[in-house]
Amino acid sequence: MKKPVTSSATRSRRAKAGGRAPVDPWSDTCPSRDVIGLLASKWVLLLIPLLRHGPQRNGDLMRGVAGVSQKMLTQTLRDLKRHGLVARRDYAEVPPRVVYTLTPLGDSLAKTITALDDWVVRHYHDMVEAP
Repeated sequence: MKKPVTSSATRSRRAKAGGRAPVDPWSDTCPSRDVIGLLASKWVLLLIPLLRHGPQRNGDLMRGVAGVSQKMLTQTLRDLKRHGLVARRDYAEVPPRVVYTLTPLGDSLAKTITALDDWVVRHYHDMVEAP
């Protein structure tokens, strides 16, 4: 695979950031916005804390998050897996059995989302009753 061409300024910024490109979500060209978009999804915000309770099968997740369609559940789980937040284990059995679990990275995110969920529960009425 051919390496992408980078400018000396880009290489300098990466060197300052420990060999990685700097992350600046306030810049409209920063790819970190894709991660923010994923994490801002209502389905992600509902699924990640549910997975904190341990391994979950597809049906468990469908029952746990009322209103999610099979298509959105599948798409969201694929995105979470691709970003290293969820692990998928296929047991290759008949009938099929697939289990989803949080990775350590996903668990660290779940703690943050759970704090947000707690905040919403405490302040929901304050927000909807605001003038």
